[in-house]
Amino acid sequence: MISKYLDNRLLTLFVLPFIIGSLSILSFQPFNLTFINFFTLPIFFYLLVYIKKKSKSIYREKPYKKNLFFFGSAFGFGFYLSGIHWITNSLTFDENFKILIPIGLLFIPLFLSLFFSLVTVFIGPFLNLNFRSIIFLSASLAISDFIRSKILTGFPWNLWAYSFSWSTEIIQILNKFGLFAFNLISITIFMLPAVFFLNLNFTKKIYFFLVLVIAIFLLYIYGSYLINLNKKELQANTNKINVRVVSPNFDLEYDLDKNDIENRLLKLIRYSDPDNDKKTLFIWPEGVFSGYSYKEILNLKKIISSNFNKNHFILFGVNRFDKKKKGFYNSLVIINNDMEIIQEYKKQKLVPFGEFLPFENFLSNFGLKKITEGHGSFLKGKKQDNLKIQNSNILPLICYEIIFTKFIQSSSRDTNLMINISEDGWFGNSIGPYQHFAKGIFRSVENNTFLIRSANKGISAIINNRGQVVKKLNPNETGSIQYEVPLIKNNIRNKNDLIFFILLFTYIFIFYYYEKK
Repeated sequence: MISKYLDNRLLTLFVLPFIIGSLSILSFQPFNLTFINFFTLPIFFYLLVYIKKKSKSIYREKPYKKNLFFFGSAFGFGFYLSGIHWITNSLTFDENFKILIPIGLLFIPLFLSLFFSLVTVFIGPFLNLNFRSIIFLSASLAISDFIRSKILTGFPWNLWAYSFSWSTEIIQILNKFGLFAFNLISITIFMLPAVFFLNLNFTKKIYFFLVLVIAIFLLYIYGSYLINLNKKELQANTNKINVRVVSPNFDLEYDLDKNDIENRLLKLIRYSDPDNDKKTLFIWPEGVFSGYSYKEILNLKKIISSNFNKNHFILFGVNRFDKKKKGFYNSLVIINNDMEIIQEYKKQKLVPFGEFLPFENFLSNFGLKKITEGHGSFLKGKKQDNLKIQNSNILPLICYEIIFTKFIQSSSRDTNLMINISEDGWFGNSIGPYQHFAKGIFRSVENNTFLIRSANKGISAIINNRGQVVKKLNPNETGSIQYEVPLIKNNIRNKNDLIFFILLFTYIFIFYYYEKK
């Protein structure tokens, strides 16, 4: 009965993969329906094998790899269209870019879908309904995610591992294994129900099901142990810094005048509610002064000095002009009450089209520019040391730098706090801010360090070193949160992706050995 429908080429090659690819997004924030991957990925595996077997007899398409390509592309297009459609919301703030919305809505998911279609083309011919093929497909999807995260500017968004962002217990192995090894393990766990499609007796199928349950249970028990142990360690920690995280919920607007900027500052001060007798690090989001540079807001110095004192430091995002290079950096600065810059970080990972225009010399001839205010692209910052203020050693991350593990892996052993500032107003009222926030949970576990996040119109939060949310402000919520943050210097951290490659080669060896045998 099922074969009758699957013999329909349009249904099997295009409609079904698009549907299951789209449904897979429900496993991520804010939905957190992780169980859906236990259906979508096994079905993806089964259909891939079915298409490989039936292409020559039913679909009559030669070479049959074309069918595999269509199938992978349809799944990837559904996955990315439903998962990152909110990106085009950033094109609605400038009339010149609105014409590009249909292109962005279709082209970006189509391009990213190649990471699925190339997997299906290259490994599809080797797959059969057996366990070693499940292992091989899991490894292939994991290496595809790894490549996607590294090539060009990299885009490690919505890796399958992020489906577990709601369970801090399960993700604790991140600190030892790293993101990509855990992503491979996650894909394998999601794939295991595919054994019910195999030609095995019922007892063996139940055996594999028990392996799945035991694997998840062991991850949960291990994570629970670490979290409970961490509670005692936090209570004994006396090295702390008082922070107040501000979420102003400013509308994303262009061409603000000086009065608008001054009014924004007065609101920030009101939300900050500084206590003259308490040493505090105030954390404001990226973009609070719109397109204004640091030099242009120096006239606000008197307002700062009259509301803050020597016990106070303010961290926020602002544009900084470099005279030598004649360009602007997207910077994170820490100032004192005299509005003097104590520490500065220049953003290293710029958003394509958002903060710089690829092939600028060519595309600028067509009137194109970066989406953020101003015509020139931002300058790219170089690797630099952490920011040090009071007793803290801060790893700074601006906006979507939070999605890249390289900053965690290469950070100093002396890092005892991470701060991420962001302007999530670009995402609008979409699932984007929730997905962005989930990445912060993973980074805190990987580095075993508290992460402070201040996001305008996004989720501002204080996340402890085990990924647990201590306090937070939801999207479009105005206000501030204050907390005495324990400063934890990480002792153990996965410094590279060696474990991922060991697992990957083990998977490939298992497939090759049993395939040859």
